[in-house]
Amino acid sequence: MRGIGLIGGICAAALLGGCAAGTGTPVAAVPTLYLPLASTAAQVDTAAARDMISAYRRNRGEKPLVIDPELQRLAEAEAAAMALADRPSKAQTVKTAVARLGYDQANANLSAGYHTLAEAFSGWRDSPPHNAVMLDPAATRMGIATAFAPGSKYKVYWALLTAK
Repeated sequence: MRGIGLIGGICAAALLGGCAAGTGTPVAAVPTLYLPLASTAAQVDTAAARDMISAYRRNRGEKPLVIDPELQRLAEAEAAAMALADRPSKAQTVKTAVARLGYDQANANLSAGYHTLAEAFSGWRDSPPHNAVMLDPAATRMGIATAFAPGSKYKVYWALLTAK
């Protein structure tokens, strides 16, 4: 009997170990857009972000976006730079960097403090300048990244880059 109790305890620990931040909800049961990104191991799900933004664009009569490897690398570098500096960057500087890579119609949503993809999307949608970036009719490509800075005011920094 004792062996069964030990095995049951190990199984229970394994199941609880897969729970999201003490909520008791298994991580697999939480949609990626609600996963907390305020940890060093967390990364935004780029496919989920692309799908969410593209669905929003389609509902507004715009074409979907594709993840572009160069824009993705630049978004990752920009998010990391903002986290290191502990402040959001200026969008114009990033737009210039995107244009130097040969892209047209470069745009950027640079922000901080959103701890989930759903929060970032809602914040951008509710801000006219950020919403315009997501709905830019000329945009065909995107890159999106987050960076976590544990000791910072905002914790999570975001870079969404779009271009043609």
